[in-house]
Amino acid sequence: MKKNIQHISLSVVVLFSISFFAFKMSEPKQIKVVPKKVVKTDEKANLLVPVEYYPSTKTKKLNQKLDSLLKRIHKRHDFHGAILVAKNKKIVYENQIGYADFRKKVPIKKESAFQLASVSKQFTAAAIMLLKERNKIQLTDTVNNYFPNFPYKNITIQNLLNHTSGLPKYFWIAEHEWKEEKAPTNTDLMKVLPLTKAQRFFKPGRNFDYSNTGYFVLAAIVEKVSGTSFNHFLKENFFEPLGMKNTYVYSFQNDTVRKNQLIGYRLYRGWRHLKIGSTVNDAIVGDKNVYSTPEDLFKWTYGLNSEQLLSKASLDLMYSKGKTIYGRKVPYGFGFRMDRFNDKKIYHYGKWNGFSTALTNYLEDDLVVIVLEHTSYNAMRSLNKKIKKIVSQNLEV
Repeated sequence: MKKNIQHISLSVVVLFSISFFAFKMSEPKQIKVVPKKVVKTDEKANLLVPVEYYPSTKTKKLNQKLDSLLKRIHKRHDFHGAILVAKNKKIVYENQIGYADFRKKVPIKKESAFQLASVSKQFTAAAIMLLKERNKIQLTDTVNNYFPNFPYKNITIQNLLNHTSGLPKYFWIAEHEWKEEKAPTNTDLMKVLPLTKAQRFFKPGRNFDYSNTGYFVLAAIVEKVSGTSFNHFLKENFFEPLGMKNTYVYSFQNDTVRKNQLIGYRLYRGWRHLKIGSTVNDAIVGDKNVYSTPEDLFKWTYGLNSEQLLSKASLDLMYSKGKTIYGRKVPYGFGFRMDRFNDKKIYHYGKWNGFSTALTNYLEDDLVVIVLEHTSYNAMRSLNKKIKKIVSQNLEV
């Protein structure tokens, strides 16, 4: 009897063990939930500018007029480039003409990327304003806050932005005091400045003097504060969020030439196009060396104007005339020129190594005119006026 009880007890234990094991096997597996780290992102940075077009029924006449103008300047003035016109945040005209490569007879296409020359400065100014909004810098900070050995004292970031710094021309310094074979980068030239013999033109804030040096220094500050390259900073904060797929910063001898990247030309003896080579100044970025297309610049302009990238307060500063310490207004905001007689017309022209560029923003009319060219075209200002006149007379909106 005792033996039977032991046997029964053993059976119960075994049965209980099997049942418990089966229950554990069928029980849902418990997964340890680790709360995700909350990353605060700027929602504005994720918004894209849609590329929209006016109906062809409303732009037919305008397109015919601008096509005729484009063909005429191509034939008479050797224009090889592209034009884009946008009204009320929609493209009303977009076309290109001429060659990208004259030896191979490759035509310019929509994706062809032009060197923007000084039109690049608005990207540098916007990068500075973004760092300001993130409380990384202040406009009243001096360059010495970030580069203690900078030889020109008491120059503020705002002085650099609106060209009241009085800095000497870095072209001269690179051409006369840079001793290496490879062209200097922004970092390289910032190290040369403390050793230069070049004197500044005036004390900070006293006068307005358009300065490429100021904008190369601003790009150096962006790199120093952000801890990344100027190209990466613009790409991450501006180009990618806006879908600017054909826009980038190119530094000679440091970056690979991209697909569809144009070369500048000059006309020789009235018929032959000669390539313009790069120089010791072409590795410097910030004052130039952004490459882009008309459509990407359209996205950029409306992304900026619609406050998707920067606040209204920042835009107001960028789109307002600067002042000297004596209160005299200067025709330049931050990265943009201001029309002397019309505060609602902001623009910038550029000219470098065969590239001629223009971006004009008529704020009151919500009209943007973009012209990019790469064979040393010399009549950008008058062409812009012709385009504006044709649009005002022929656009049915």
